[in-house]
Amino acid sequence: MFKNFFVILLFACFVSESDKEYTLDELIGKGSPEFYGEGYQLQKEAYDAFLLMKAEALISGIDIEIVSSYRSFEHQKRIWTRKYMKFISEGLTPSETIDKIIEYSTIPGTSRHHWGTDVDIIDGSKKAPKNVLNSNNFLDNNVYSELRIWLEENANKFGFYLVYTNDTSRKGFKYEPWHYSYKPLSKPMLKQYLKVDIQKLLKSEELQGSKYFTDEFIDKYIIQNICAINTSLK
Repeated sequence: MFKNFFVILLFACFVSESDKEYTLDELIGKGSPEFYGEGYQLQKEAYDAFLLMKAEALISGIDIEIVSSYRSFEHQKRIWTRKYMKFISEGLTPSETIDKIIEYSTIPGTSRHHWGTDVDIIDGSKKAPKNVLNSNNFLDNNVYSELRIWLEENANKFGFYLVYTNDTSRKGFKYEPWHYSYKPLSKPMLKQYLKVDIQKLLKSEELQGSKYFTDEFIDKYIIQNICAINTSLK
């Protein structure tokens, strides 16, 4: 117990933000970076930090399990296409469909999951409900409430920060108590990403509904969906 606590303190003291320069392809999920993990993919530094966090959580009877980590551009595009066609078939207009998708899902090329720094996590020691990534599962005394509390108290010590907080003044994506980001890598990656011409990027990709990506929509999306995150990650 004390040994693990010492490891946490040592890790917290020496971890620093990366000064690595990333290519455009790496920032938008089209690169071929080296990843680590079994059943998930993370950059090496994020992977090592995750293993330390997972080991510490096990002491408290919590088995942190990653259900989603790195997603390529094409993977995100499949998610986008599936949701777009579903909502259109249900009678929503293209604009309504796009607004519905971006309550929780990103436009391909804009996802933090393209970086190998972000994870969606649950408690593997619990019986999984049908829809695991539902905020209700993490609240009150529901199945993942103990996980949420543990993460709120401990995740930052390992460099992981909640991305989409429960701050009611925050715009963009809804509260995601399962989505954590490894700050020492993702913060500098976000800074590099925001130098990309995102309007040009989104208009050049053949995505369902992309003809409705007006300049006004993209500007709003950047402000509310890319930048409206936990202030510690900016």
